[in-house]
Amino acid sequence: MALGRVTLGRGGVEVSRLGFGGAPIGGLFRAVDDDDARDALATAWDLGVRYFDTAPHYGSGRSERRMGEFLRAHPRKQWAISTKVGRLLDSASPGSADDFGFVGEQPTTRVFDFSEPGVRRSLEGSLERLGVDRVDIAFLHDPDNYLDDAIARGWPALAKLREEGVVRSIGAGMNQTPALTRLVHETEMDVVLLAGRYTLLDQGALDDLFPACLRRDVSVVAGGVFNSGILADPFTQHQFDYEPASSEIRARALRIAQVCADHGVPIAAAALQFPLAHPAVTSIVVGARSAAEVRENCRLLKVPIPAELWTRLRAGSLLRPDAPVPADRD
Repeated sequence: MALGRVTLGRGGVEVSRLGFGGAPIGGLFRAVDDDDARDALATAWDLGVRYFDTAPHYGSGRSERRMGEFLRAHPRKQWAISTKVGRLLDSASPGSADDFGFVGEQPTTRVFDFSEPGVRRSLEGSLERLGVDRVDIAFLHDPDNYLDDAIARGWPALAKLREEGVVRSIGAGMNQTPALTRLVHETEMDVVLLAGRYTLLDQGALDDLFPACLRRDVSVVAGGVFNSGILADPFTQHQFDYEPASSEIRARALRIAQVCADHGVPIAAAALQFPLAHPAVTSIVVGARSAAEVRENCRLLKVPIPAELWTRLRAGSLLRPDAPVPADRD
C-alpha cells in the first residue's frame, strides 16, 4: 500500500494517505528534543508524507512551532497542515498548570472557548507559532462537553474563516462518534478527524458516523489507529485510549496478534492498513517522536497482508463482518 496523494475534504486539500501526527513531538508522555523532532519530520518528508496534523494543545504550542519551523523550509504548495481550535493557551503558575501528559512544556492552563473571538484568537495564535498566513484544515478540537456551543458559535466562526480564505477546509476532531455524527448532520463541514473509534479493536463508527459522512460527502481522517499503543504491540504495551487496558481488551488484542503472527504479519501492520480500506476514510494520521518510528510506520504500511488473515479475524468475531478490509478492494 503506497502513501499516495488524495483530496481531503470539499476544499480540495491534497494530502498523503499517511499523515504525520504532531502530539508526540509536542512531548506527549515523553520528552522529545528539537533534533529528534526535526529528524522525525525530515524522515517523514523524505518518505513521501505531505500531510501534517498538529494542535495548540500538543505541548502548549511546541508541536506547532516545531512543525512550522520545518515546513516553512519547503515549498508551500507541496504540503498540507491541519490544526485545531477551541482550547486557548493561558500562562499559569507551576502549581496551577495542566499539562495533560505533555512533558516539559511551559506552565499553561488550557481554556475551552468556542466563541467566535475564542476561535479567532486560537487560530491567530496557531498561525503565529506555525509562521504561516493560512492553514489548510482547521478542526474544532474535542467539543464533547461544549457541543451546543460549538455548533451555535464555534462552527459559524470557522465557516467565516473558510469564507475569508484563512483556512481551506473545516471540520471537527473527537474521540467519539455520536457527537461527530451530530456535527456532520447539523453543519456543512468538509472533514472529520476521528481518533481511536475505527480500529481493529473498535469499529463503532460503522454504526453512525461513516454512513453520515458518505451521505454528506464528508472526508474522514482516522487517528489513534493503535488505540494508544496496544495495537502496536499488545505484548509490551498495555495502554488503551490513554488508560491501562482492561483484561478483556488485552485478551482481544492478543488474539488478534496471534492471528496476525500465524500469517507472518505484525499486528501493527494490520492496525495501520485496516482503516484505509473503508471508503469514507481518506487518510490516517499516525504520531511519531523519532525518525526510526516514522520509517517503521512507512514500512508497516507496505507489508503484504493475505486475505486469509482478515477472513480469520471475521470468523473469530475479532472483526465486524460489515467492516471493509484491504483484501476487499484488491
